[in-house]
Amino acid sequence: MPHRFTASPEQPLYEIKANLFKALAHPARIRVLEILSASGQPTPVSDILAETELEPTLLSQHLAVLKRHHVVSGQRVGNAVFYELAHPKISELLVIARTFLADTLGVQRDQLATLRSLPPIGHRP
Repeated sequence: MPHRFTASPEQPLYEIKANLFKALAHPARIRVLEILSASGQPTPVSDILAETELEPTLLSQHLAVLKRHHVVSGQRVGNAVFYELAHPKISELLVIARTFLADTLGVQRDQLATLRSLPPIGHRP
């Protein structure tokens, strides 16, 4: 089933959200969004290529997914194509995700430290 982002009257909002998250569900696309967020201005594909070190065709496919889901917008200027975040809240979404992950990893680190401090278990020779 193809991913649909455009809402139809019978499509529940949670399905639309799920399709948005599916569009974001690739490390290369997250990296592209982080680059665009850090730039804060339209960024040429050549700069995105240099920072991601992706093959041009692969980057093009990822940008197409993001554009199809209205996460980025692109504009051709002469021979160059520039991309930017389609909405400023996308930067906030990235920050929230990073904060959530940092908090989650911090708790896991603490739990691992607690586990390592426990006395050994098992049979003794």
